[in-house]
Amino acid sequence: MHFAWTEEQTAFRSTVRDFLAEHLPDNWEELAHGPGSRGQTEFSRAFCARLSEAGLLVPHWPHRWGGRDADAWTSFILAEEMWAAGEPRGGQYMNVNWIGPTLMRFGSAEQQERHIPPMARGQTLWCQGFSEPESGSDLASLRTRADRDGDGYRIHGQKIWTSYAGAADTCFLLARTSPGKSGISIFLLPMDTPGITVRDIPSIIGEGDLHEVFLDDVKVPGTAMLGREGQAWHIVREALSLERVGIPRFALALRMLERAVTALKRSDRFGVETAVPAARARAACEAARLYSYQIVDQRQRGVTTGPEASAARFATIACERLVAEFVVEHCPAALCGNDPMLLAHHQRAIVAGLASGAAEIQLNLIASQLLGLPREPR
Repeated sequence: MHFAWTEEQTAFRSTVRDFLAEHLPDNWEELAHGPGSRGQTEFSRAFCARLSEAGLLVPHWPHRWGGRDADAWTSFILAEEMWAAGEPRGGQYMNVNWIGPTLMRFGSAEQQERHIPPMARGQTLWCQGFSEPESGSDLASLRTRADRDGDGYRIHGQKIWTSYAGAADTCFLLARTSPGKSGISIFLLPMDTPGITVRDIPSIIGEGDLHEVFLDDVKVPGTAMLGREGQAWHIVREALSLERVGIPRFALALRMLERAVTALKRSDRFGVETAVPAARARAACEAARLYSYQIVDQRQRGVTTGPEASAARFATIACERLVAEFVVEHCPAALCGNDPMLLAHHQRAIVAGLASGAAEIQLNLIASQLLGLPREPR
């Protein structure tokens, strides 16, 4: 891997930073608390529209879909800078990272024309209907079902931990159309469809971030299905690879670690007892960054990403946890309202092991698929 940035990449990073400096409001650090709150959701819609106008929302997308055919590194540089600032795109990062590209590859012409342009303009918010009360991140065991009804389907079931569902326009929904692992299908479901009920789940990370979604005899046309019936496993495997490494949480963790260390130095409290755990957390952030860069490099070279994506994801979880623990131990006042950004990061780090697939699921995938370890007999 070549570790130096090109002049073009350095210039792009500077362009993104300049845009953030100009367009983030003075109260952004307070607003960043609660990424699914009504206040940040409204801000993010306006912010993403401005990003789109500046050519900075989806530069890595094909030109026909509002991008400029930029490469995988451009996409990741953009994501790094957004997350380092506290992710002002809100839930629209999912559109940018994986939902849009997934529709470009597997969607019908009608689905593409309907859904992709609003994403490119920053005008729509999606949620993903994956986890369920009895299955969690184990998608093969999901119970939400879609029963054939003429030319369409009727969907019954429940989703949980659904980020942004309260404000989302459309759900990328998984439902069972037949028994077995190969019996799962994907539906592009408008959230205003009759029969959908959304309830907030009280959350330590802020208002409006997590929800339960109840689907009671929700009727959808057959044209709402993405791909073929039973094709979800193949599609989702590719989509999750984009998601797991498309969220560079290590960028925010590193910036918050540096912020905490600066505060300790300012108060003359940065000594050996704090330097050692700070160095450990700093090394973890660097490991997560380089592991993620390895995956981006594979994409850039057209190499199919395998279970390495899960390893990169878990490295990011580990670094976030170490930074959060450092702040708890050495800067506890920051979590009592003295520093809203450190508090916001701490709250996000708490759920880092749940988003994009639970940490335990990632470890199982690493053990079985990357290391080739045998499963213990039951």
